[in-house]
Amino acid sequence: MNQTVKPDDLQPVDDYGPLYAAQKKVYPQSVTGTFRRIKWGLMGVCLGVYYFLPFVRWNRGLGAPDQAVLIDFPNHRFYFFFIELWPQEVYYFTGLLIIAAIGLFLMNAIGGRIWCGYLCPQTVWTDLFYAVERLIEGDRRERMKKDAANDPMRLERISELVLKHSIWLMIAWWTGGAWVLYFSDAPTLVKELVTFQGPPLAYIWIAILTATTYTLAGFMREQVCVYMCPWPRIQAALTDEWALNVTYRYDRGESRMSVKKAAELRAAGQPAGDCIDCKQCVAVCPTGIDIRDGSQMDCIQCGLCIDACDTVMTKIGRPTRLIAYDNDINIHRRQEGKPPIYKLVRARTVAYAAIIAVVGGAMVYKLATRSLLEVNVLHDRNPIAIKLSDGSIRNAYTVRVLNKHGFDRVIAIDIEGPVNSTVHVVGADSVTPDRPMIVIGRDQTEELRLLVTAPEENNPAKSIPVKFHVTDIGLGVVASATDNFVSP
Repeated sequence: MNQTVKPDDLQPVDDYGPLYAAQKKVYPQSVTGTFRRIKWGLMGVCLGVYYFLPFVRWNRGLGAPDQAVLIDFPNHRFYFFFIELWPQEVYYFTGLLIIAAIGLFLMNAIGGRIWCGYLCPQTVWTDLFYAVERLIEGDRRERMKKDAANDPMRLERISELVLKHSIWLMIAWWTGGAWVLYFSDAPTLVKELVTFQGPPLAYIWIAILTATTYTLAGFMREQVCVYMCPWPRIQAALTDEWALNVTYRYDRGESRMSVKKAAELRAAGQPAGDCIDCKQCVAVCPTGIDIRDGSQMDCIQCGLCIDACDTVMTKIGRPTRLIAYDNDINIHRRQEGKPPIYKLVRARTVAYAAIIAVVGGAMVYKLATRSLLEVNVLHDRNPIAIKLSDGSIRNAYTVRVLNKHGFDRVIAIDIEGPVNSTVHVVGADSVTPDRPMIVIGRDQTEELRLLVTAPEENNPAKSIPVKFHVTDIGLGVVASATDNFVSP
């Protein structure tokens, strides 16, 4: 029997849950072990380089900036120790971006998200903030107990919170301050900032980076890795079955049971899992996941659960590496009684390494063979050519000469192409009129206006190539550029 449903009979049904998961505060426990030591070492290196590299000096000669690493926007230069890059050499930065991207792919193909676990700025600064938190408020149990008490008005608790957040803000402030030092002479800018004479833009960027560091490393923490960062989603599409990820070896660990029960089963000749369900791997995880649940997007592959599990296995007299960098292929092979296989060298990793080698080699070759004297020519378009009263033809050109050396250079200008042609540099006197000689200042670009004149006879009526040669008189270095000599 058909029934007609009236609009008034329809009731709204709430089939939709929340749009996002509420944050559950994570209390990572301190741990010691191989991977924790690696993380401490890398954190010290990364932070040391970031904070102190602007103060490293590098002598480039009189008048040149002596900061080893400097991004000089006013003068359009980038300095990296003995390397000086000009705006015309932006392709070097393109090469660096390619190497960085492929390097990230290579790390993913070998060890999953090892970038996230050891080198990502979010991980490094969050680790530092966690260290401060543990130093002031205690380890996992103490922090959980204090937060559960929910009594922030006690003087001791207030002093702890004030001290913790003050240190966090100091770290965040110096993080922003170190960033702006890469764009100006570090000691000079520090003095200006301290005396409140620094440029307003520097204070603005320090404030922005202080706020973001304090917020991301102090409060958002694992939320950045899980929700904000796109890399977990990207790397999932790039990985393959041979990549080594932090893996719970369930072939050894299951079935889980107490130490006493496992000992009884083994004594009776029956199988027993090594995992005693102590949950230490969960307690130390910076994202709060259980690695025993399998591969998860939240896992940053930091290896701290490996250290925690190894500590427990050592205490109960069982082999370590119940959790290890491994893959499901080897787990299945062990279940079948076969030895594990590790294929670090395979088509994917070889291709990535080859791309890095080719791009890096090309950059090194280009850098080693680049000329520190360059010339660019632009033909005047209005008029493109004129005929003088004696019948000769004149073309005008704008020539830019780049002197990338740290000293002045005397250059001579020659042309090749039109028969019996002469060249004149407008506004510049030369002791040799037939071969103009000009002084180009160190680390400068000089724009010259050149007039090339050639008799009508012996020169064709149509366009012919003209080559400009700029020669360093002292070093004998020659730079050339080609254009056209046109008849009116």
